[in-house]
Formats: sequence, C-alpha cells, structure tokens
Amino acid sequence: MNEEGFRDYLLENKIDEKEVQEYFVLLKEFQEFLNKESISIDSIPEGKIIEYTEYLVGKENKKILELLRALISYSNFIENYDHIIEIIDIAEAYNAMDNLYLRIGDEFREEIREEIFSNLDIPPLGIHPDKKPAFTEEIMKRMEAKIGEEKAIKLLAPCLHGRPIEPIKKDREDFYRLNGIDKFLSLKRTELIERLEKHQKEGTLEYAQYIDKNVVEFVKNNPTISPGKREGNKIITTKIPYQVKRHLSTDDEKMKRYYSCYCSWVRGAMKKGEEKEISSNFCHCSAGFIMQYWEIIFDQPVKVEPVETALSGALLCTFEIDIPEEFQKQQE
Repeated sequence: MNEEGFRDYLLENKIDEKEVQEYFVLLKEFQEFLNKESISIDSIPEGKIIEYTEYLVGKENKKILELLRALISYSNFIENYDHIIEIIDIAEAYNAMDNLYLRIGDEFREEIREEIFSNLDIPPLGIHPDKKPAFTEEIMKRMEAKIGEEKAIKLLAPCLHGRPIEPIKKDREDFYRLNGIDKFLSLKRTELIERLEKHQKEGTLEYAQYIDKNVVEFVKNNPTISPGKREGNKIITTKIPYQVKRHLSTDDEKMKRYYSCYCSWVRGAMKKGEEKEISSNFCHCSAGFIMQYWEIIFDQPVKVEPVETALSGALLCTFEIDIPEEFQKQQE
C-alpha cells in the first residue's frame, strides 16, 4: 500500500485526520487477513472482499461501513475499479430494512411492528447480498397480511434508502430554463449518452459497471432509458440495467433479470428463478427513488408506478410518471 500517496489523496479530498487514521487501521487489518493467502490489497481477487465482510459479521464487528468507505477511497486512489463494483454490491441499500422497521413504527403501533418483525433478524451490512431475498420475501408476506397491500405500498413508496438531492438541483434549473418536458428529456438523454461515451473512452465506471460500445448502443436504441420519454401525460422511464454488460452478454433470462435489478434485497432470488416468491409490490421502493427525482423537478408530489420489473418477471424495469397538470402542455 502506498501509504504516503494515499494519505495525501485523502487529505486533498477533505477527509479529516481522525478519519484518515481510522481508514489506515481498517485497511491494515484487511491486509493482515489477505496475508494468509499472500494477497495484496492492491489486487484483491473477486469475492475476497465479501469473504472478509462476512468474517467481520461473524465477529460482530461494527466497523464494516467504515471499512467499505475506506476501500472505496483506496480503490479510487489506485484506480482499481473492479474493487468498487464488489463494494457497491455489498453496500447497495444496506439500511433499507432498518428504515422500514422505523417507518412501520412511525406509521403504526409498535405492537404491529414487533409482530411483523417477530423472530426475524435484519440481515446486517456485510453478508452476501444473495442471502437477503429470503428476508424480503418473509417481511413482505407478513406486512401485506397485517396491514394490507395498499398500506404496505404507501410505506415503500417514499423509497427505503433515499438518494442524494444536490445533483438533482442542476437538473431542476435546466428544466425551468428549457420550459419544456420534451426538451428537458432530450437534453438529459444527450448528457447520459455523452457521459457513457466518456466512461467507455476512459475505462471508468457508470455507478457499478464498466461501459463498452455495446452498452452505448443499447442506450441509444432504447429511448425510454432514464430519464425517459414522454407519452401523452406520462413519462415512461426504463432503468439502465445494474450490470448492463453482463445483461447483454447472457441469453439466460434468469440472469438477465438478475443483472437488471439494482436492489440487493431481491436480486439474488432472480438468480435462482425464485423472484415470484417475493411480492412485486416491493418495487414501489424503486419507484420511490424515481419519484424523489421528479418531485424535485416539478416541485410538487408526483405519482410513479411500476409498469413491469425484473421482480415481476420482465427483463428490464420500467416505470411511469404522471406529469402534473400544469406541465402537461409542455412539448417541443
């Protein structure tokens, strides 16, 4: 590990000294774990990070989130993006079920919450993501049986893990500057394609995936890929698959669904062909992620509905956004 260079990198990125010291402690502990197999932290084989986090879960270690943050920073520093893909896989929506637990308590009596979660332990951050869907299957069955589908959807709809708000503010400025939904969607689509082409050229990641020519062509040939396309008084948006290169390279429909889905709480079920065991209403959480974006753009509540998702058996996840009445006449 290039300790001096990494320290300078962290300080340049405004990580305070106390956190820098903690990063080094956690990374050195990981390196000691890797030393048993003569592996360097600079070149970690696929699967080894999750092996270590599961080891830490078994030791009831409380520093897994901090470790993953340290690894993200170090992987960016050494430009080893393969590590980042695995880390995102582990950390994606890690706190969703904790938030659901709190939300049920806020909306209903604590007795109802305790009945729904009775004898169930929320899978902790650090376990293999493919172990999570069994929990989701059971909690959805209990929740829908206890409070009904409509109220369960209402709990899920605001999204269980949220999203950063700051990046959306520029889009909102663009929306009002352009004064037209079609113009806005066209601009955001152009920006997406340009960003993907830049990732392709530089070998960097778009969220949790590498981009190649096939990915760029796939997006260009699918006009509803986020942010979407207006159809009448709705915007139809299709999420770019979570692992789009792998999605495109397989003919196995189970794996296509697996690579499409972003949610670690259900994705593993698709690999086994067991997605229909989980209520597709859970995808209202994903709809809520999209809803947060458009509520900021339109500056008012917005209805977003899943049209079809990997959890409901589709190969891609598509949603429809109701355009508020005052914006419905905005067109090219």
